[in-house]
Amino acid sequence: MTDAQHARRVFSGVQPTGDLHLGNYLGAVKRFVEMQNNDWETIYCIVDLHAITVSWPGREGMTAATRELAAAFLACGMDPEKSVLFNQSQVPAHTQLAWIFSCVARLGWMNRMTQFKDKAGKNAERSSLGLYAYPALQAADILVYHATHVPVGEDQRQHIELTRDIATKFNLDFGAENFFPLPEPMIEGVATRVMSLRDGSKKMSKSDPSDQSRINLTDDADTIAKKIRKAKTDPEPLSETLEGLEERPEALNLVRIYAALAETTPEQVMAEHGGASFSTFKPALADLAVAKLAHIGEEMRRYLADPAEIDRVLGKGAEKAAAIADPILARTYDIIGYVGSR
Repeated sequence: MTDAQHARRVFSGVQPTGDLHLGNYLGAVKRFVEMQNNDWETIYCIVDLHAITVSWPGREGMTAATRELAAAFLACGMDPEKSVLFNQSQVPAHTQLAWIFSCVARLGWMNRMTQFKDKAGKNAERSSLGLYAYPALQAADILVYHATHVPVGEDQRQHIELTRDIATKFNLDFGAENFFPLPEPMIEGVATRVMSLRDGSKKMSKSDPSDQSRINLTDDADTIAKKIRKAKTDPEPLSETLEGLEERPEALNLVRIYAALAETTPEQVMAEHGGASFSTFKPALADLAVAKLAHIGEEMRRYLADPAEIDRVLGKGAEKAAAIADPILARTYDIIGYVGSR
């Protein structure tokens, strides 16, 4: 558990990879917007430093992807007056604390990180040091704000556990009891893992060669409706109960998407639509998806037409972020005993 001395503060970071889709919205952005209206201090970071650990999209590509992600956040309802929204590279405290954490974390811890193995594949020896060591930067992203809660998907749980290990070891090694909090992962929601519209066994992804496998946040109303109607299903109608969908991944995925968009539960969706044919259920889901998502694409295009305004929002957010992070970094230096830090 986090220590009572730390104020409740949410942090999450998202890589600017471009082409945001329904899975990103339901699994992350929608939750971010909801939390800013609660009694939480919310900090959301576009982690552009992490974005070059595998490859560099080029100067223009990096700029465009960063602005697109910021536009998506704003279009989905993020209020820069309620939440701190910025890009990571504008706040040097992230990388400064990451070096310290690189000296705290142990090689054995890094060797156990499954995401490095997944991303490096068979060419681990040719991977960048940044890809291997990025969990230390991720820990710094969180702890430089003394964040107590981190909304993540299930696949990121291991990274939060590592962050807690790093915080614990720093506190012990440097005699700084409870200086860094032990952040809690926030893994919740009925659609935190949205699957492909073409294959219910695979996660929805922008890397899928079929654009029909996903709903992009930039899709217009007609495109959203067509993709829902063409989504893969089996010949049988919906079962009467949720348990009846356990061996039907495509059907279960559509039910979960409906529940997340309607802000209800899969059980309630089945109570309303159980036994319905897909020729009935899909149009209902399409109408719901259009109502919830079509305006996002329109707003994104409006924001992207004014890149100077996006840059202004990110710059102001970076100033707010630095105002929180810099004193925590200064205190970290003081705890270590760096000359000039007092």
